[in-house]
Amino acid sequence: MTFEAGTPPEAAATDDHVLATWLAEEAGRRLLDVRTQGLEGKELKDAGDAAAHELLVALLAEHRPDDAVLSEEAAEKSADKAHRLAADAVWIVDPLDGTREFSEPPRDDWAVHVALWERTPDGEHEGELTAGAVAQPALGETFNTGQPPVVAPWTSERPRIAVSRSRPPAFVQKLAEEIDAELVPMGSAGVKVMSVVRDVTDAYVHAGGQFEWDSAAPVAVAQAAGLFTSRIDGSPLLYNQDDVYLPDLIVCRPELAEQILDFVERHGVTSAG
Repeated sequence: MTFEAGTPPEAAATDDHVLATWLAEEAGRRLLDVRTQGLEGKELKDAGDAAAHELLVALLAEHRPDDAVLSEEAAEKSADKAHRLAADAVWIVDPLDGTREFSEPPRDDWAVHVALWERTPDGEHEGELTAGAVAQPALGETFNTGQPPVVAPWTSERPRIAVSRSRPPAFVQKLAEEIDAELVPMGSAGVKVMSVVRDVTDAYVHAGGQFEWDSAAPVAVAQAAGLFTSRIDGSPLLYNQDDVYLPDLIVCRPELAEQILDFVERHGVTSAG
């Protein structure tokens, strides 16, 4: 059966929040479709990556033809980079974040990231994230900047820190010991950030290597929800850079930010989070 994208909401023509949400959900629908095709392991991972990427690129070319696109699944040539760095609007997408989890049905901790970076006209800053959506298709939820999530009041007696389920987070374990926190393993960077939005965890601290597409959409949503976001040293997260390697980040409830930054300043970072 051939997959056909739906029709975007009428507001998507002028509202980037609506478009980002629709794009993430359509890619999610496509991924759920791929999951029904009897593939397993690497074949399922590769098929999902390719299908979601091709759909997002095609839909952006149709609905925002003048904008640049930065996708995890596209090798960026010199001409592509030059176009991206000169563009006033760049869509930063991760068509499938959490390929391992996607390839292990019925796991739901994988996501689709769609973010929009726009150049600021005043010249004060190079640019900023202005819209974003993170779809968790197997969970049936999409978090977006148009209708920012309302973060619930703190419900846990101890801080909860989202961590990778596959890489031992040595420095985060030390952080957890210092602030008496619980570690909550899960897949996908986007799912980890959304876990803070959803009050499943209270912080996500990562220093083991990521790229702009891993965090752009989740950070856009987290910022809209009022959460604290920064690099591991407290400096701002910058996007649409010449080098798209963006290896570290902190996303947390504002009341935890000072403790986490103080720990990093005193102890440094020695391994992945």
